[in-house]
Amino acid sequence: MKFGEFRNTERELHNFQVRISVAGFVVMGAFALLFLRFVYLQVIQHNYYQTKAEDNRISIVPITPNRGNILDRNGVVLARNYSAYTLEIAPGKVANLEETINQLATIVVIRPSDRNRFKRLLIEAKGAETLPIRIRLSDEEVARFAASSFRFPGVEIRARLFRQYPHAELASHALGYMGRINDRDVDWIEERDLEANYKGTDHIGKTGIEQSYELELHGTTGYEQVEVDAGRRGVRTLSRTAAISGNNLVLTLDLALQEVVETAFGDRRGALVAIEPSTGGVLAFVSKPGFDPNLFVDGIDPASWDALNTSLDRPLNNRALTGVYPPGSTFKPYMALAALEYGKRTPSQTISDPGYYDFGGRRFRDDKVGGHGMVDMYKSIVVSCDTYYYTLANDLGIDNISRFMSQFGFGSRTGIDMEGESAGILPSAEWKMKRFRKPEQQKWYAGETISVGIGQGYNAYTPLQLAQAMATLANNGVMYRPHLVKFIENFNTGEKRFVEPQPLKTIPLKPENIEIIKRAMAGVNTEGTGARAFAGAGYSSAGKTGTAQVIAIKQGEKYSEARTAERHRDHALFIAFAPVDSPKIALAVLVENGGFGAAAAAPIARLVMDYYLLGKKPAKPAGEDAGASDGD
Repeated sequence: MKFGEFRNTERELHNFQVRISVAGFVVMGAFALLFLRFVYLQVIQHNYYQTKAEDNRISIVPITPNRGNILDRNGVVLARNYSAYTLEIAPGKVANLEETINQLATIVVIRPSDRNRFKRLLIEAKGAETLPIRIRLSDEEVARFAASSFRFPGVEIRARLFRQYPHAELASHALGYMGRINDRDVDWIEERDLEANYKGTDHIGKTGIEQSYELELHGTTGYEQVEVDAGRRGVRTLSRTAAISGNNLVLTLDLALQEVVETAFGDRRGALVAIEPSTGGVLAFVSKPGFDPNLFVDGIDPASWDALNTSLDRPLNNRALTGVYPPGSTFKPYMALAALEYGKRTPSQTISDPGYYDFGGRRFRDDKVGGHGMVDMYKSIVVSCDTYYYTLANDLGIDNISRFMSQFGFGSRTGIDMEGESAGILPSAEWKMKRFRKPEQQKWYAGETISVGIGQGYNAYTPLQLAQAMATLANNGVMYRPHLVKFIENFNTGEKRFVEPQPLKTIPLKPENIEIIKRAMAGVNTEGTGARAFAGAGYSSAGKTGTAQVIAIKQGEKYSEARTAERHRDHALFIAFAPVDSPKIALAVLVENGGFGAAAAAPIARLVMDYYLLGKKPAKPAGEDAGASDGD
């Protein structure tokens, strides 16, 4: 301000008032914004933040349901649960896993196998919140860890339910096993929108009945609302929804019969399926060798896993369900029945068997040098004459053979209540066209039909299919779906839901033709290739032996078991049912590389039927002193 100028007080006051007004508006605006934010948070978002607060205060803890038990038809427990303490590590909450495990080993025993299993689980169960480093802790070990638990953040003791198979290997392929949930299982759970029901569940059925009836066995998960403090430690339980236990399964299997079969096999590889013809109920389901499903319950250790997977005997391979084999001469009764139904043969029509059949410049040999002489249909089955079926196959043709055999389920899945079943191969001209890509491979040659007629060539079926076909023939053409579960029992109410016998079809067969085949199969066990195995049986039975080549024999060469490596020797087969007039059991037996069916497979069938029909238990494996008749 220059000297002599006067201050404009009014203007300065006006400017001051403007500034005050602006500042006031700014302050009021700020308060308005704060008020609006307050309203938004306290009113509009009230429910959201109340839920968040409750989530911090309340923890939802899943309650894992008891898994249902599995019992045989007589009430013998095959799979059950037990509780035990486990020492578990949450990998995401532990900075140094190796160091933590080393420190834990100073308090509780941690074996190398425990460490190896834990490392395996880290890879397979990536989504798991906690993983066990030790299972089945003793009370003393629990107390020791509890006293030092403050030193181990991310490590805790948990009470868990574990699956137990009291009979170890017995019926292992039928029961299957439990294992930790992996990525593939998570996909299965998500596809069925079951995430909520599997909260807190670490294990799931992997194979067999445990897998196929998973939803019945699992039960319904319960929940607890637990108030927690700032450290997420439980203070009190606010509410509880109890878990609902899974349902019990009662099987059609007879465990005592199953044990008879497995004892009869001894150390041999193979399979047996026994079915009740009038219902389709599976009485015995055996694949040898088996495995101990208890190994998988806690997460199998790498050494045991490698032993199972690298064994030449393939104990994890379910031979009864997935193994496919040539049926050999067990195919012949169905070939004979096809001949009767299509009018290609009469029972009394004969051929002269010189011991071979010449076709297209190739000689197809019979197993008996010099042949069986004059052979009618009855004799062809009783002595298992290959030459008869070479000529019959040529007369029938591959398409007629395929069409007729498909009615008995050959080349199709049976629909048994177990996952992973193989369909097998029922060859035909159409099948070969689809199977091969090169035109020269797609053509069906008449010479190939000759081999199919005796159950060789492209023929390949599961023991389960052979058993179903046998049961269907024994039941006069009425086919039932094989099933392993007899009824499902509600754990809480005891209500039973029976698995009703499900007839799949009735094959339109002439009763007189069925009787002709049954009479011939009865002759197999009284005067034919199965006579030695069934000598002195206190019941009537019908059967058919079979021997299936594993490797092809060059033309002109004779098969010698002694000069053949054990795993290249012929498979032994036998199909049978009994009693003849009112069948109660039908079965198929396969002994891998067992040689003649009469010597290796038929004696097993005899022991099985002796027990099931007469109550006799074998004292030793079958076939130790058995000999073979002529033929298969």
